[in-house]
Amino acid sequence: MNTEQFRKAGYQAIDRICEYHDTLRDRPVSSQVEPGYLRKLLPLQPPPPLKAKTSSSSRMIIKNTSYLVLTHWQHPSFYAYFPTSSTFEGILAELYASSTSNPGFNWAASPACTELEAVVMDWTAQLLGLDKAFYNISEVGGGVIQTSASDSVLVSTVAARSRYIREHPDVAMEKLVIYTTTQTHSLGKKSGLVLGLTVRALDVTAQDNFALRGDTLKVALEEDIKAGLHPFILIGTVGTTSSGAVDRLDEIADVAKHYPSLWLHVDAAWAGVAFACPEYREAYQLPAINEYVDSFCTNFHKVCLLLFRGISLELIDILQWGLIHFDGSCLWVRHRQHLIDALDITPEFLRAKNGNAATAIDYRNWHVGLGRRFRSLKFWFGLRARGVKGIQKYITDCIKLNNKFSQSIYESDLFSVVTKPSLAITVFRLAPKALPHLRTPELNTLNRAFYARLAARNDIAITQTDLNGVFCIRMVIGSEKTLESDVEHALELMKDEAMISLKNWEVIGNGRGRKTSVILSQTH
Repeated sequence: MNTEQFRKAGYQAIDRICEYHDTLRDRPVSSQVEPGYLRKLLPLQPPPPLKAKTSSSSRMIIKNTSYLVLTHWQHPSFYAYFPTSSTFEGILAELYASSTSNPGFNWAASPACTELEAVVMDWTAQLLGLDKAFYNISEVGGGVIQTSASDSVLVSTVAARSRYIREHPDVAMEKLVIYTTTQTHSLGKKSGLVLGLTVRALDVTAQDNFALRGDTLKVALEEDIKAGLHPFILIGTVGTTSSGAVDRLDEIADVAKHYPSLWLHVDAAWAGVAFACPEYREAYQLPAINEYVDSFCTNFHKVCLLLFRGISLELIDILQWGLIHFDGSCLWVRHRQHLIDALDITPEFLRAKNGNAATAIDYRNWHVGLGRRFRSLKFWFGLRARGVKGIQKYITDCIKLNNKFSQSIYESDLFSVVTKPSLAITVFRLAPKALPHLRTPELNTLNRAFYARLAARNDIAITQTDLNGVFCIRMVIGSEKTLESDVEHALELMKDEAMISLKNWEVIGNGRGRKTSVILSQTH
């Protein structure tokens, strides 16, 4: 492909992208294909070069890709997993980043890649209200962009293990223990799996809104140390995936200060960006993070940065919405040297005068891989174009929508809230007031049937979870296109599916003689 062919193909690609975004609301939110669909459409052998005219099979794949085979995370009826999106600003940033090859493994390989990352990580730290100890400019702590929160936790665990072994050289690896909770994201278990270390999940309760308390940590530490084990890192959470729970970091830190070798990491993958709004900082434990924790991560690809005002004067009237594309997980550490001590391997061919003189950051020593993408360009486009107030407005708008939804659940005769709503997440279940005799196992069976009906639909995407044996539904609001009317429509759809689930429950004999007509009259 020469430059002229590339230019024409680029124009066509941009037109298709614009058409996709313009018609997104009219598409089914969920994929309409079965596993293995694509192999049936493609040849068994590697294809020959594309001709000037696209073949009919290629056109079919392109059409299917646009309409049927994607789960549309930007759809206004997407309420699953976490908020993330694809925007014009992010697409442009990715385009520019891919136009040159910048592996970025040291300063000499790509000065702009390294230096822009150091700058934007300080910008984001300032945006979130992090203590200056976490700024790159401090030359003690600092921030680095990782691919995901899982990588952030893995790197932090590697650094914590390295520090602990240096301080306790006689401790065997099999005696080391990673602490998580029963509601910590699977990234905690995966770190243990990758590193071959024991993971202990500490219990949390519904009475504490599934937050880890200091007393629980204290008991676990005393038990394990008495048993000859060595807990060396606690992975706390601000905004658990299942329920949005916030571990009591203030209490945890009060216990941990008596165990100075215990590394405190905070995973705030989806909730941490809410720190951009000062009114949420205290309730979501930012003061404790700033004072005590060793490392902290949040994902900027899990938040919409709305109302962009353009990257340049030429674009100012064109680009109006945006967010930072996946992948963009931000990890900050209080002492960067712990990362470097754990991960620095510098063969002769990677040595450069700037790195040897310690005048520049070599980010390869801050993560597992060697090469790295020019991710900071996405942050530059986003943060420079957006501004603080727009980010704050987006976050508060999503929370307001979730408050309206959760209030409807509180007032409903069909549904009940399982745990306190958190930011833009509400966890609820079908629990009709007209059937108060139903116990947890029966409600779990009923809710699995209810969720199966929701999951089978193509006009809504929503996810399930389990909170200490209670099966429930997660509603997460975050698409930039979601309006109050969309949330109201989702609630009505849920009510309809709930009534069908209850009717089927009655038919198969699980209603214990209760008449569906009674339920209908009391819930409508």
